[in-house]
Amino acid sequence: MTLPGSRGCALTNESPEKPLLTVTLNAAVDKTYTVPGFSLDRVHRPTDFRAVAGGKGINVARVFQELGGRCIATGFLGGHNGEFIADGLRTEGIEDAFVRTRGESRVCIAIIDPIGKTQTEVNENGPKVHPDEVQQLVEKFEALLPKVSAVTLSGSLPPGCPEDIYARLIYMARAHGVICALDSSGPPLRIGWEAGPDIIKCNRFELSTLRPDVGESVEDISGAALSLLNAKTREAIITMGARGAVAAECGRVWYAPSPSVPFVSAVGSGDAFLAAYMWARARGCDAPNRLAWGIAAGAANAAVFGAGFCRRHDIEALRSQVTPVELTAELV
Repeated sequence: MTLPGSRGCALTNESPEKPLLTVTLNAAVDKTYTVPGFSLDRVHRPTDFRAVAGGKGINVARVFQELGGRCIATGFLGGHNGEFIADGLRTEGIEDAFVRTRGESRVCIAIIDPIGKTQTEVNENGPKVHPDEVQQLVEKFEALLPKVSAVTLSGSLPPGCPEDIYARLIYMARAHGVICALDSSGPPLRIGWEAGPDIIKCNRFELSTLRPDVGESVEDISGAALSLLNAKTREAIITMGARGAVAAECGRVWYAPSPSVPFVSAVGSGDAFLAAYMWARARGCDAPNRLAWGIAAGAANAAVFGAGFCRRHDIEALRSQVTPVELTAELV
């Protein structure tokens, strides 16, 4: 069956033969509280609460599978929190290929105030990982590469993890001919980009690591996206929240604003974007269509409670509201 928004794609309900591999080195128990009228120095009782397996790569896997794809998830898990995360993966049907660590996986807390329209986050740093655990991860990653169609490397690093770990994984993926997408921040993003991932994705804030002097206009950000392309990195994506996103490929760049949705939480919207982008890419979509699917998924995620719990029918409905436009060289 052909899916909506399939112009410029070979979209069907069928999954590619090989799954996507998502890497989450700093997985977490994600706890989200809804607290109307949240303020400091007060006792609050939430009106809603959710605790789920979290971390950026896990969020990617969740949305990718919601769209009909298949995923293998790897990274580090440890302790009781790690077992909670593993149980969540089993429940959601995501294949668990995580390395077990001696430390306890972290907890990340988000407090959403629907009245004040604020979102407060408290994210633990994560457990210290040891050199032998890092080596186990590298070996497992290499063993998984022949089984997958593409890789996403997402999120922060736990203490003890070398800052060049993403670069090492990018080199390994390239040696196996596997497409690799990087979505991180700070030194891991900078060092990883220098290693030449096929796809780089960052938000406006994270972009400052690579292009600290870029302006705020769509044209400035589009120019920055183009500047990230090189002989190895062929696709660059910069998300801008409610303002939408830009995607650059082969010296061309496209932009689309995000459709308006009833806002609940932005947590996980960038991950939903990357999941839908990779899903559309695996099905032969061209750059503007990949961008449109990504923006639709990010918007769908912003309208629901919990990271990555947007639904396929909502993503498909929003896809019809996204029309990317190509920006000419004179504007960028």
